[in-house]
Amino acid sequence: MATILLQAAGAALGSVFGPVGAALGRAAGALAGSAIDRSIINGMTTVSGARLGDARIPGAEDGTAITRAYGTVRIGGTLIWATRFEEEVRVERQGGKASGPRVETFRYFANFALGICEGEIASVRRVWADGRELDLTGIEMRLHRGTGDQLPDPLIEAKQGAGKAPAYRGLAYAVFERFPLDGYGNRIPVIQFEVLRPVGTLEKAIRAVTIIPGSSEHGYDPVVVREKTGAGASRLINRNVFHGGSDWQASIDELQALCPNLERVALVVSWFGTDLRAGHCRVAPGVETTVRDDESRAWSVSGVSRGGAMLVSRSGGGPAYGGTPSDASVLAAIADLKARGLKIYLYPFVMMDIPAGNALPNPYGGTVQPAYPWRGRITSHPAPGLPGSADKTASARTQVEAFCGNASAGDFRFPACRSCRPGLTKDIGGWCFIMRCWQTRRVGSMGSSSARNCAG
Repeated sequence: MATILLQAAGAALGSVFGPVGAALGRAAGALAGSAIDRSIINGMTTVSGARLGDARIPGAEDGTAITRAYGTVRIGGTLIWATRFEEEVRVERQGGKASGPRVETFRYFANFALGICEGEIASVRRVWADGRELDLTGIEMRLHRGTGDQLPDPLIEAKQGAGKAPAYRGLAYAVFERFPLDGYGNRIPVIQFEVLRPVGTLEKAIRAVTIIPGSSEHGYDPVVVREKTGAGASRLINRNVFHGGSDWQASIDELQALCPNLERVALVVSWFGTDLRAGHCRVAPGVETTVRDDESRAWSVSGVSRGGAMLVSRSGGGPAYGGTPSDASVLAAIADLKARGLKIYLYPFVMMDIPAGNALPNPYGGTVQPAYPWRGRITSHPAPGLPGSADKTASARTQVEAFCGNASAGDFRFPACRSCRPGLTKDIGGWCFIMRCWQTRRVGSMGSSSARNCAG
């Protein structure tokens, strides 16, 4: 309509200048009118994207076998319940302009339950969809382990009605809520589970474990720690799995699932020794690298920052050890373990960072110390049994005193237990982090010591 009107108006105005002016006016009016018409028509047009017409959801049939699992095994799920797909419609103007056509796009989500195997299982470690591992922190999945007293899933009960939902007792199954289907051709993908099902009585008999590696800068931190790797890029230092918010969370969750009667853990925290000769050995916290760009939780141990810490040696193209766990990660790990109802023992540990090709005199003879030796080989120099040994001499005492240094209780950040320091009235979080401490006294010229355990 605008094209016709502006065409006539342009011709009338152009006729003042004769026939040529009338023709030019008609053309200009037609062009302007056409633009107006397109704008009006496009603004009223809706372009619809692909829409799912009907979806057939295959499920288990009568007589379908229930898998029986032992140990750790990868199992495909069997669909045992599902609702109609949920449709989400999104409308946008093309190009972001008010005059552009409206574009409708559709997303689909599925609510469904998959039978896994005969219960009771300990846990599911990993999940794959069409062969690709799922990030379980980004989807809503509830696992029912197949106990004899498990209750119906809340989503199934909400859809089916109270008292009408089966509990599937004795069957391990997983329920997915609003699972996005756009990455799988708007269908439920083939889903597989890595199942952990211990057999026998060993796991249930375990009451205490030692948590290692002990050398991991942020590995004990339940919270993800990031570092910048480039412009607009970063990496997660302590998350290398898809089935937990952090490596710590995934590991401890699995530990408690496999060992349901666990009561105590010993948390290993490693520093590094530098020499087998007691008089020359320095024990210090170490790091894998002296620089991390924009570290979300700065590494620090006993007041030593990353730049001032010992750099662990290199081996095989990378650090020979992980770094000393940061104080913040140790505190966070202890708090998390305590919240899980576990008792904690702090387990200080020394790793010997003596690389191959060193030029350190060997107290056991020779000019080079062995690469990465056992810490128990720290000794006086020369070692007992060798010619000129310092054994049972004043020199041995001097070397041991140099190894021990002049540290006192006040040099340590963690509070000792109240039975050892009666004047201590302040602890962290209402309890003592050092659950076991040692009071020592020297005996004899070698500076050896006897110790009595003191409960914290």
